[in-house]
Amino acid sequence: MKGQITMATVTYDKATRLYPGTEKPAVDQLDIAIEDGEFLVLVGPSGCGKSTSLRMLAGLEDVNGGAIRIGDRDVTHLPPKDRDIAMVFQNYALYPHMTVAQNMGFALKIAGVNKTEIRQKVEDAAKILDLTEYLERKPKALSGGQRQRVAMGRAIVREPQVFLMDEPLSNLDAKLRVQTRTQIASLQRRLGITTVYVTHDQVEAMTMGDRVAVLKDGLLQQVDSPRNMYDRPANLFVAGFIGSPAMNLVEVPITDGGVKFGNSVVPVSREALSAAADKGDRTVTVGVRPEHFEVVEANGGATKTLSKAADDAPAGLAITVNVVEETGADGYIFGSADVGGETKDLVIRVDSRQVPEKGAQLHVVPRPGETHVFSTSSGERLSD
Repeated sequence: MKGQITMATVTYDKATRLYPGTEKPAVDQLDIAIEDGEFLVLVGPSGCGKSTSLRMLAGLEDVNGGAIRIGDRDVTHLPPKDRDIAMVFQNYALYPHMTVAQNMGFALKIAGVNKTEIRQKVEDAAKILDLTEYLERKPKALSGGQRQRVAMGRAIVREPQVFLMDEPLSNLDAKLRVQTRTQIASLQRRLGITTVYVTHDQVEAMTMGDRVAVLKDGLLQQVDSPRNMYDRPANLFVAGFIGSPAMNLVEVPITDGGVKFGNSVVPVSREALSAAADKGDRTVTVGVRPEHFEVVEANGGATKTLSKAADDAPAGLAITVNVVEETGADGYIFGSADVGGETKDLVIRVDSRQVPEKGAQLHVVPRPGETHVFSTSSGERLSD
């Protein structure tokens, strides 16, 4: 089927959606250029504008400003039927009285395609999706994952230029969700169809997308590859949203040569400190991933040998262990620390064979070169 499908770029050009009676746009001047065959994931918290952005592309929401293009066609004000897209919904939207084959071929039947061609397209799609043996079954005889694959098949047989997927895995249990997301990503790469996928699950976004676009309050925060977004979040919101468990974010004072982190001074680039000074910030927000902490001392026994502070107190930030989660290969310490007179919750990843007990006291420092520095006032990234 791949050779029959025409791919297309998708361009959001300052696309804006303002609902009647509201002052703040649901989507505000969205600018994204999606390449031929690319899998782009729109992700963000509830109400961020991701589903609205998808519906604007589908023609289900008006575009009040800017433009949307598929290939070289301006589709901003075209009806959905003229956009050459296929949409996969969260709730499958299958006809219960029809067989799998009839569900998959229904749109082609309505379009007047002859029965022989419909059957061939349905069988081709069923083979791709491992649904051949289920073609004569009704939806009620299928599992949730199989129903979602039928919905995918219905989209595939239309041979669209663009796939649109609106949280298609939300109704599946955890294990099936992992399995199905792998199948969808593999299928998309096999077919090479440009795909825009909406999810609230950042793990889903990071594992499926060629690129990920993070939205908040209708504004695009960052669009990048999953690896770049993880390694270089553009601002505090992206830093706290991308990653599971999330990045630890701690506001700390600026000092000579870096920032004060408990009893230690963590080196920070001159450029970052200069940028903070230009903004009038006396503190910066340091971000550290759970896996980028070193444990200095736990209950008096050092798990890592690092330099002591000048007063011979343990180096780093003092942590009280509240909860320990062991996941097999790794252990996660959920602890609390006193930072500037406020209690701050932190998560540290450790070797599962060296986890401390609940209530233990330990000290942690960031690994050299593994800190992210953000402006406390604006939230933007300051470090390289």
